[in-house]
Amino acid sequence: MRDFVVITDSTSDLSLETRQQFNIEYVPMQYIINGEEFKASLDWEAHSVKEYYDLMRGGCRVYTTQVLKDTYLEAFQKAIDAGKDVVYISCSSALSASINVACLVAMELKEKYPEAGIFCIDSLISSLGQGFLAMEASRKRAEGLSAADTAAYIESIKLCVNQCGTVGSLEYLRRAGRVKASKAFFGNLFGVKPLIISDIKGQNFAYKKAKGAVNARIGIAEHIVEAANGVYEELFISHADCEEEMEQVKAEILKRAPFKKVYTNTIGPIVGASVGPGTVIAFCLGTEVTIEGNE
Repeated sequence: MRDFVVITDSTSDLSLETRQQFNIEYVPMQYIINGEEFKASLDWEAHSVKEYYDLMRGGCRVYTTQVLKDTYLEAFQKAIDAGKDVVYISCSSALSASINVACLVAMELKEKYPEAGIFCIDSLISSLGQGFLAMEASRKRAEGLSAADTAAYIESIKLCVNQCGTVGSLEYLRRAGRVKASKAFFGNLFGVKPLIISDIKGQNFAYKKAKGAVNARIGIAEHIVEAANGVYEELFISHADCEEEMEQVKAEILKRAPFKKVYTNTIGPIVGASVGPGTVIAFCLGTEVTIEGNE
């Protein structure tokens, strides 16, 4: 049985420490500020976290690109040259078209290398929810599963990754076209915080309102605890330059459920460009997502 590499992308928001611990690679996207293009590094090579989100706070518009075809080609070819298969876990197809490019590259390479196993998975989520799936793929590799069996396992659990979060301003998501919500929702947000989940199609769906930050934290905590359904293994929380708020959300969740392990990290530049500063998102593995958000 061939060994395989686990690859994700800039929207996974995995820290360097976690990527090294689980031996996870990632293919970068790009972001553009004032006409200048930068690599969307999960290690913040071009801008610091504060610099990046302060630019957004100052009104700077950030544009993003999907993973380039040549970037996929280089990463997948490297694995093939090393005699390894590939399990690639992408950002939700509802949020990025990168998965389509990855599948195209995989098809082209398999024509040239029919023995190679290249499995491209649409995670139907982003940020640390996507990162968690990459970690699970790494664990299955360590257990001795093949790339094909690992890919099948990830496909079987991906809709069981539950998300609930809130944003500092819904304007970033609306402007980027990255959220489903009714027109009435957009028209009445004064003093109200939206609670945002990832639905069955991998869309961000503003499904509920909470009055003020305190109630938003409680709403996130209640949603995550209910979704976990009594199994409190791992909790994941990402934040867009608002660590104090993230800690308060974490405290609300842990007050209700004794999760054994908590992973936290900053929301990277790609997801951050869509959600904006002040965002906090929590994730856990739990009951299967069945909600479909509609505008």
